[in-house]
Amino acid sequence: MASEEVLQDGAHRRVVRIGDTVRRPVQPWTPSVHALLRYLEEVGFAHAPRPLGIDREGREVLTFVKGDSGAAGWAKVVDDQGLRNFARLLRDYHDACAGFSPPPGTTWSTGVGNPGDHEVVCHGDFGPWNVVWQGDQPVGIIDWDFARPAPRLHDVAYALEYVAPFRDDAECLRRLRYPAPPDRRRRLEVFCNAYDLDSTAGIVGAVIGRQQDNADLVRRLAEQGHEPQATWVAGGLLTELDNRIAWSRAHRHLFE
Repeated sequence: MASEEVLQDGAHRRVVRIGDTVRRPVQPWTPSVHALLRYLEEVGFAHAPRPLGIDREGREVLTFVKGDSGAAGWAKVVDDQGLRNFARLLRDYHDACAGFSPPPGTTWSTGVGNPGDHEVVCHGDFGPWNVVWQGDQPVGIIDWDFARPAPRLHDVAYALEYVAPFRDDAECLRRLRYPAPPDRRRRLEVFCNAYDLDSTAGIVGAVIGRQQDNADLVRRLAEQGHEPQATWVAGGLLTELDNRIAWSRAHRHLFE
């Protein structure tokens, strides 16, 4: 077998590349995610990895998507064109998966359930770090562990937290690659227009609600012993998430 290139080296979440494949730890919801990814392949959605089964070490095997991702993704969404491309990719994914009907009793990271009326299987973690880029073009969406049935707004609000962004100026300049404090209201509008939303009404409240949902999910998964959430919580992440929610509530005027 070809040598392993370590992509992530968490104590409980080692992700490696072997040739043109990625090997990742299996989760209780991995079969559900693989069913979704197979469906995307069937309908011709080219921007997701393909599941190739489970290897001898019990890891899931996926096709490797070539390009820039992880920390490199933040710089890609700073300019308007990158932001629009990011939003359009999310819309394209939602449209592609709209016909997916998982079997009854399907397990996701959030529990058992199927999409209801006006729901799709959302990616659940659609941030700049989980998109693969070639130049200014997004070519893939990776890390599907948080996929779950939800309204499309679930993914929209999650993405906007990071690309509007719902962060203070210091963090935008220090870590998120902005050359100057962002015009958050305009960026929110650019994203929503590119996604083809009719209105931005209620979006800010949806983002804050999504932040709270995410904190609750991290807490629940940590309590169940799942990694890396247990390690995150032990390291104080819940306090950080609570502080982000408080900032968003105090600075709604920057977005509305």
